[in-house]
Amino acid sequence: MEKHTTKFKVRLGMFIAGGLIIFVAAVFIIGRQKNLFTPVYKLTTSFHNVSGLQVGNNIRFSGINVGTVDNIIIIDDSTVQVDMLIQKNVQKFIKEDCEAAIGSAGLIGDRILILSQGSSTAGLTKNGHQITSKEPVESDAIMASLQVTANNAAIISVQLAEIMTKVNSGNGTLGRFIQDTTIAENINQTIMNLKKSSKGLNENMNAAKENFLFRGYYKRKEKEAEKIRVDSAEKKAEVIKANDNKKK
Repeated sequence: MEKHTTKFKVRLGMFIAGGLIIFVAAVFIIGRQKNLFTPVYKLTTSFHNVSGLQVGNNIRFSGINVGTVDNIIIIDDSTVQVDMLIQKNVQKFIKEDCEAAIGSAGLIGDRILILSQGSSTAGLTKNGHQITSKEPVESDAIMASLQVTANNAAIISVQLAEIMTKVNSGNGTLGRFIQDTTIAENINQTIMNLKKSSKGLNENMNAAKENFLFRGYYKRKEKEAEKIRVDSAEKKAEVIKANDNKKK
C-alpha cells in the first residue's frame, strides 16, 4: 500500500513540476513577445485606415522586429491612432522624420507596422513622439486592378485569335500576302527587275564615262578626289610630325 502511495506522490510531483515549467516558459515567451521584460518607449502615429492591423502585431525596422502595437484607438471618422511600444535599445536609430507604414509578414501573413529609416540630419525620437504615416494600399484595390488587367488580357487574346484565324484562312491583306503564292512570285519578279535595272544603270554609267562628251567631267571629278586625298594625307603627316616634336 505504501509503495502505491509513494508512486502516486512521485507522479503527482512530476506532473506539478512539469506544469510549472510549462507555465513559466509560456509566461516568458508571451512576455518576450509583448516586451514585458525589455525596456521600451512609446511612439504614436495615425492612419485613415489601419487595413486589418491589430494590437500585438509586430513592428519592424530595417527588417528586424523592434516592438509591438500597443493600442489602436479610433479618434474620429477619419483618424485612427496607433500606439507603439519600441525597444529602448533601438531608439538611437529611429529618427523624428521616419514614417510608419502598414505591411504584411509574407504574402498571406499577419499585418505588421514598418518603420522607415529617417534622414541623417534629423533628431532622435523621444517617448510619446508622434511620427508621420503612409497610408496602406488596400488588397481590394489591388485585386480590382488585377481583375481589370486580366479582362484586358482576355480581350487581347480573343482579338489575336481572330486575327490569326483570318491570316491562316487567307483573309485580309496580311493573309493574302502569306497564303497567296502569286503575290510572293510577283515580289520575287520585282526584286529581279530591280537587280536588272541596277545592272543596266551601272553599264550606262560606265558607257557615259567612256563617251568623249563626259570624259572631261569625270576626269575633273577624279582630279578633285585625288587632290582631297593628297591634302588629307599631308594634314595627317603634319599632325604626326607635330606630335613627334612635342614628345622630343
